[in-house]
Amino acid sequence: MTQLIKTAEDIEGMRIAGKLAGEVLDYIGPYVKPGVSTGELDRLCHDYIVDVQGAIPAPLGYGGGGGRPPFPKSICTSVNHVICHGIPSDTKILKDGDALNIDVTVIKNGYHGDTSKMYVAGKPSILTERLIRVTQECMYRGIAAVRPGAHLGDIGAVIQKHAEANRYSVVRDFCGHGIGRVFHEEPQVLHYGQAGTGMELKAGMIFTIEPMINAGSYHTKVLPDGWTAVTKDHKLSAQWEHTILVTPTGVEVLTARTEEDLSFLNA
Repeated sequence: MTQLIKTAEDIEGMRIAGKLAGEVLDYIGPYVKPGVSTGELDRLCHDYIVDVQGAIPAPLGYGGGGGRPPFPKSICTSVNHVICHGIPSDTKILKDGDALNIDVTVIKNGYHGDTSKMYVAGKPSILTERLIRVTQECMYRGIAAVRPGAHLGDIGAVIQKHAEANRYSVVRDFCGHGIGRVFHEEPQVLHYGQAGTGMELKAGMIFTIEPMINAGSYHTKVLPDGWTAVTKDHKLSAQWEHTILVTPTGVEVLTARTEEDLSFLNA
């Protein structure tokens, strides 16, 4: 049975894994540019995780079963209308203006750190820049709703409200999740919903908040590779993700990156 409330030892292990995951996203940023392949980005991240951090890339070989093969690469690279779980490839060459989500999960000493960030190869269009910004705001608003006594529905409600106020839609088919020694565990964290509903949050819970926001409809389709999820209308999608800890007084972002100012969360 899933242990929803983590021990002090678990929390410290998750802080270490989360910090490493954030460092991978800091490291790979300068390499995201027109002309590079997502396969090359995967190799760079793999070598950094294994050789520099002494950690394990959790996606590599993950999943499988039910006719779906295990995930074949070390990171997920989701370009433009790909919502999530894009598979890196040497034939996928980034073009000027492409939006890219890189999703990284590292395992260190048995603990998982899971995070993702949006990048743009070259110069973004105004529409791309706006979707990326609003999606990040959705994630931050969801994180800011976390505190003991709040409910999971509070997170989804504020994300949905902000996305729809900007005329975007929230993907329903994928959600955040509990995480620890297991990659995906309870609770499921929906990015839409009604405030005051769902599980009550308690100090010591650790889970991801990772809204996927679409420029068009929220309907999705999974490609024949069994992993790559795309928007049905082929319109742009964006995603940001952090692993967070519910603290006695609020929230701690375990996968925070160096460029982020998160002081507003516990203000």
